[in-house]
Amino acid sequence: MKLLILDRDGVINHDSDAYIKSLEEWIPIPGSIEAIAQLSKAGWTVAVATNQSGIARGYYPLETLEAMHARLRALVAEQGGEVGLIVHCPHGPDEGCDCRKPKPGMLRAIAEHYQVPLAGVWFVGDSKGDLEAALAVDAQPVLVKTGKGERTLEKGVPRTTLIFDDLAAIARELI
Repeated sequence: MKLLILDRDGVINHDSDAYIKSLEEWIPIPGSIEAIAQLSKAGWTVAVATNQSGIARGYYPLETLEAMHARLRALVAEQGGEVGLIVHCPHGPDEGCDCRKPKPGMLRAIAEHYQVPLAGVWFVGDSKGDLEAALAVDAQPVLVKTGKGERTLEKGVPRTTLIFDDLAAIARELI
């Protein structure tokens, strides 16, 4: 199985330090929907692992998050592709869960769902926490320069990190 795991905010859609709290604020990064569809059509399973502490903070309900993910699925389907499993961490940073990145719980949940090892699987993110989660399970950390990616890159990234301009560039590389 060819599995690719993506962070959401800053990789698939625009991010905001004020959180993405509504369907109207969930705006795809140019080329990201097409990239996911192209990967899917080329035989890749594209899963998503996303921290969503805005739920714990009371900024938006689970129904809003589900509507955002339904929109993502619909947009990719319109391009002839499919989004695989989407997992989210609804917890705040101080709740001590094992799913909130940089902890690798969500990546492990995806691996368990698909019954595949994570060693070498690309996990694409835009933050230090994404890269650390990948390293914790021997996945390949991949940084995109969208979202918080440029800021992350300035602060230094693990030596083994692959770096791309955006999700479209990753799709071109893998296809």
